[in-house]
Amino acid sequence: MTAGLVPSHLFYQSRLRRPTIARAEGVYIWDVEGRRYLDGSSGAMVSNIGHSNPRVLEAMREQMNRATFGYRLHFENEPAEQLASVIADLCPGDLDRVFFVSGGSEATETAIKLARSHKLAVGETTRWKVISRAPSYHGCTLGALAVSSYDPLTEPFAPMMREMPKVPAPRCYLDRDGLDPEQAGLRYAEMLRDRILAEGPESVLAFMMEPVGGATTGALVAPDSYYRRTREICDEFGILLIYDEVMTGVGRTGRFLAAEHWDAMPDIVALAKGFGAGYAPLGAVVAPQRIIEPVLDAGGFAHGFTYAGNPLACAAGLAVTREIVAHDLMGNTARIGDLLKAGMEGLMARFPFIGDVRGKGLLLAFELVADRQTMAPLPAHLDAYVRLVDIAYERGLIIYSRRTRGGREGDHFMVCPPMISDENHVDEILGKLTESLQVLEAQLNLSVAA
Repeated sequence: MTAGLVPSHLFYQSRLRRPTIARAEGVYIWDVEGRRYLDGSSGAMVSNIGHSNPRVLEAMREQMNRATFGYRLHFENEPAEQLASVIADLCPGDLDRVFFVSGGSEATETAIKLARSHKLAVGETTRWKVISRAPSYHGCTLGALAVSSYDPLTEPFAPMMREMPKVPAPRCYLDRDGLDPEQAGLRYAEMLRDRILAEGPESVLAFMMEPVGGATTGALVAPDSYYRRTREICDEFGILLIYDEVMTGVGRTGRFLAAEHWDAMPDIVALAKGFGAGYAPLGAVVAPQRIIEPVLDAGGFAHGFTYAGNPLACAAGLAVTREIVAHDLMGNTARIGDLLKAGMEGLMARFPFIGDVRGKGLLLAFELVADRQTMAPLPAHLDAYVRLVDIAYERGLIIYSRRTRGGREGDHFMVCPPMISDENHVDEILGKLTESLQVLEAQLNLSVAA
């Protein structure tokens, strides 16, 4: 137990205890002992606009003075209507209808059920399989886990769910096949086509993917050709393309949707995390009228959550979105992200046990390896993914880690500070990362280049 902490009646994933938070402002968090931490992962890639933004807090206070809850079957509310309109304007293409939820798992579950409801409404009743990627993570509900592939989180509950088909995630950085990026992207996309044919196209409902990988693949970015070709394949077979932008959406990659980096728009998008930005539980599914209208015409969408469109949550989300637009935080994210990524690549040049640096905007990660030539992971028993997080935490830097190779081995670290970060914050992050990597090198006896 961490010194000074009293016994707790709470329980979460483990017995891990951390200091008690006292306050947070901007990119920093303070504990009750007065120690300051740079939030280098925005929590779990959530706090996109930083902590305690005064304009967001004021918008929430104003809404609290009006109403904090109004059930959607009894009342419409202005914040939800305004936020839906803003999101429709900011989303590319024909994505203009919004269904609110309270978080990422609810958003991906909603996207899957919306896809099924649409196909039922248009008479394609045999379609029910959702193909996704391995590894991947789309949420902790049984439906979301069924389209996920991360052994520690999915295996315990496998008997309780109907697992969906998977195709390999495009981890081209691990391949040694001599293909250029264009060829490699097409190779992975064709794996999707092969799987559709193997399953029977008439049974396949959708393909779900993160346009930039989240915690299971560590900010994985596929070659450009992959996005274009997967869109073509979905169109060929009449399959809906769902982008899980729970982590990437609302500006985190430098665009409002990560989909905008490629000319391959999805049919349905799931948003959460940075949508409420830590100020309120909030998520959404966004889809075009061509998806929604047949569902409503057929009797409606048989799905929903008690807090969907909650006025207080939507007031927070509206204020968050306005901050992002008014202060060009997407432009700042692209600029500062490039600077941070270049600095992380500099660390890779210095530390040969960093095997890869990847990501877009301020959704970045680096991966540790035992051998950069073969990309063999560090031995699992070293628990490097835990050690480095703790070492950095002791130095006042918060980063986020997961096992890279399906949850059993490998070590990657997400470096995703808030979108308000500046050059000084980048310098601080890189300085603390350098110190932490040096300590890890000494602890594990890893070689470091001069």
